[in-house]
Amino acid sequence: MSVAADPRAIERIARANERRDAAFAVLGLLVLFVALLVLTALFVDLLIDGWPRLNWEFLTGYPSRFAHRAGILPAIVGTFAVMLVTAAAAVPVGVLSGVYLEEYAPRNWLTTVIEININNLAGVPSIIYGLLALGLLVHQFRLGESILAAGITLALLILPMIIVATREALRAIPSAVREAVYALGATKWQVMWHHILPYSTGGILTGVIMGLARAIGETAPVITIGALTFIAFLPDPPFKAEFPFVSFEWLTAPFTVMPIQMFNWVSRPQAAFAVNAAAAGVVLIVMTLAMNAAAIVIRNRFRRRVRW
Repeated sequence: MSVAADPRAIERIARANERRDAAFAVLGLLVLFVALLVLTALFVDLLIDGWPRLNWEFLTGYPSRFAHRAGILPAIVGTFAVMLVTAAAAVPVGVLSGVYLEEYAPRNWLTTVIEININNLAGVPSIIYGLLALGLLVHQFRLGESILAAGITLALLILPMIIVATREALRAIPSAVREAVYALGATKWQVMWHHILPYSTGGILTGVIMGLARAIGETAPVITIGALTFIAFLPDPPFKAEFPFVSFEWLTAPFTVMPIQMFNWVSRPQAAFAVNAAAAGVVLIVMTLAMNAAAIVIRNRFRRRVRW
């Protein structure tokens, strides 16, 4: 008697599959619990160590050779400025590249080579991007050790991630949506602009913010291109009271970022600077978690608008 004709055999197979599913679910929950436990323990340890310095003076102060006077305001401003340049450079190029490769590029050997190289670039160590930026941006293009050079460097770092996230978001759109719109006589541009891109915006934005969350904690590339460890001033403001009201001088200003400031403090022998580094670590983790929370909120908001 075949298995298909034996109800007991089918029931045994179904129960075995249910046991495998239950075991996999338990294993997944266990791994998730361990990961959350490690993250929580790390955060609590940093919070306990850095709690004495977590005050308004620390957040709005400038670096000092005295630990009790040191602050992280230039590092916070530098981090946001570098992230702004990174987003402006990486998002348009990454999203448009992902759209072209997924929707417009012909399927041939050249496209295959490009896709393989993009996937490989996602795994290249970040220090390689720093060395590339040092030779190309800092010395060849003479951008100097500036916010602009740092932002472009981190943009190159997260560009493969944004391209892959964009392509995955586009692939998640059911083909029936494209076929239905084409059946109504729409052009390819109308299909992309009015249907595919709006439906995939949540996934694309999630990939973008996750990439920025990775870039905000990168240290090796910005060290390589010359980020400073002691800055007692802020970049020029982007807006001014006199004409033309907008200034781009801040792009060429020297900079520091949160990971660099922490690296500088932990390398000093005084124990008080280790407390400052722990406090800065708490601030950096909160900034990263805030970006991830924003990604989740944006993704859920766009998903609620989609009704297939």
